[in-house]
Amino acid sequence: MGVRDLNKIARTSSSFAGRRLWAVIFILIAIAFGLIGRLIDLSIIDRKFLQTQGNARTIRSLIIPAHRGMILDRHGEPLAISTAVKAVWIDPSAFKPTYSQLHSLGQLLRIPVQTIHEQWMHGQNKEFVYLKRGLKPNLGVQIKSLKIPGVFLQDEYHRYYPEGAVMAHVVGLTNIDDKGQEGLELAYNTWLEGRSGLKKVIKDRLGRIVADVRYIRAPKPGHDLQLSIDKRIQYIAYRELKIGIEKYQADSGSVVVLDVKTGEILAMVNWPSYNPNDRLNIQDGRYRNRALTDLFEPGSTIKSFSMASVLASGKFTPNSQIDTSPGWMIVAGKRIMDEHNNGVMNLTKILQISSNMGMSKLVLSLPPENLWNMLHAVGFGQISQSGFPGERTGSLPHFRVWNPFVLATLSFGYGLSVTALQLAQAYSVLAHAGIKIPVTFLKIKEKPPNGQQLIDPKVSKEVLDMLESVLTKGGTAPLARVPGYRVTGKTGTVRIVGAKGYEKHHYNSIFIGIAPASRPRLVVAVVLHDPKGRFYYGGYTAGPIFSHVMGSTLHLLNIPPDDLSHLNQAPSKIEIPPKEMID
Repeated sequence: MGVRDLNKIARTSSSFAGRRLWAVIFILIAIAFGLIGRLIDLSIIDRKFLQTQGNARTIRSLIIPAHRGMILDRHGEPLAISTAVKAVWIDPSAFKPTYSQLHSLGQLLRIPVQTIHEQWMHGQNKEFVYLKRGLKPNLGVQIKSLKIPGVFLQDEYHRYYPEGAVMAHVVGLTNIDDKGQEGLELAYNTWLEGRSGLKKVIKDRLGRIVADVRYIRAPKPGHDLQLSIDKRIQYIAYRELKIGIEKYQADSGSVVVLDVKTGEILAMVNWPSYNPNDRLNIQDGRYRNRALTDLFEPGSTIKSFSMASVLASGKFTPNSQIDTSPGWMIVAGKRIMDEHNNGVMNLTKILQISSNMGMSKLVLSLPPENLWNMLHAVGFGQISQSGFPGERTGSLPHFRVWNPFVLATLSFGYGLSVTALQLAQAYSVLAHAGIKIPVTFLKIKEKPPNGQQLIDPKVSKEVLDMLESVLTKGGTAPLARVPGYRVTGKTGTVRIVGAKGYEKHHYNSIFIGIAPASRPRLVVAVVLHDPKGRFYYGGYTAGPIFSHVMGSTLHLLNIPPDDLSHLNQAPSKIEIPPKEMID
């Protein structure tokens, strides 16, 4: 090969190398332009979209739970408190435990491994599945230490009730989400619950919070709620009611304690009760506040208001004489009777021995609207202003539909229905010189309302003086006396209505009283549903419960005695009362 040929080959190689170099340069320039174009696309054109997508994968909205307000008794003692707890949840798509981790998680949560696995499988199309809520914070720390992918903890609050069953029916309870479900927790839920907060946080791929971005809304804690209830009196009432129900084998019962001057409910208890800290799925009525929901015919306890309507007519005085011979009469074709022929009696004696004949004769001598106006005025057939959820109105038929027999039976407490609270409020009107004050579950921190004058003060005092004889010898409630105090009150022993009318040997036994009689301050109502055995009369079952509750409450409130002559009086012996003493 000659020199010319070698030069030709050299020129050809040099030309090819040059073209290859330019090709490489072109490719590099194209790549550079591509990268620049992509950078412009990412940083300018698609910036908002990409930021949104990135935030969706790293920035989360986190709810900050609000602390629910406490419920306090009148002295500031806690009745309902919210405590910090943890909820455990999983993201099914990220939940990847080892067998050992799954087993440890089940042991800590006290949930079978199979149950956790089923929850995991059923939640495959979800991003959020609760495993368990309401866990103690130290248990949350142990679960976090397992470092299981897809397991997360959430801050929550759990309601705790220090007084348990004693306060259950008044305070009520909340659900798993800390929302009021029963009682005053429900009635004042908006006031108590507050408003949860919200903030943006950055989380890594394991769900851990890397940084707080910003607060959207700060949590607003709920307000505290101070009740009129005195937990000391509440406990006394609960204890005495429970003892009485067990002693007299009653199915259920209620006690209400009212402050006459303010209308404040100092205690309201029922039996059976329940522990709101350990709820059981029992449907036997123990969750309802019987003092506000259970209706019953008041029986002879209504005679106090029948007598007030009689005295208010101006036609009778406490010493007026009424002939009840021969101990029975026919009214509209039906018989009204006493157990015995009590002959001629004055009005005080009629209340003392609870004569149906005497009361019927008095009321039948007056226009029927007299009795209806009195019963309606003191609150029967109407809901009180307590604001308690589920409270019932009871029933009071209008006088226009009454016939003489209905009027007669209404005069001694049959044909209408009431609640224990209604009965207590009505007696507080008598105790407060005829003035009706709204009842309340909230502590009155300023001057109590003036109320409305419904009964002439003279008539109220006359009725109270007459009712004092009920607790004396010959009355129907000797066991309701309180040593050292004058007490005025009324018994009731009422047949229970069944599917076929009034049942034999089934009664509601009632006593409601006021003390001190000289300066009325407290009303205590006791209702026992269907006591069994020999002693089922109101004065001999509900009466002793009243005596213990009233006596202890008077001492707690430092209310001075008004009957020092009987300060150390021994309790009366229980004896079967004569028939004429049974109301």
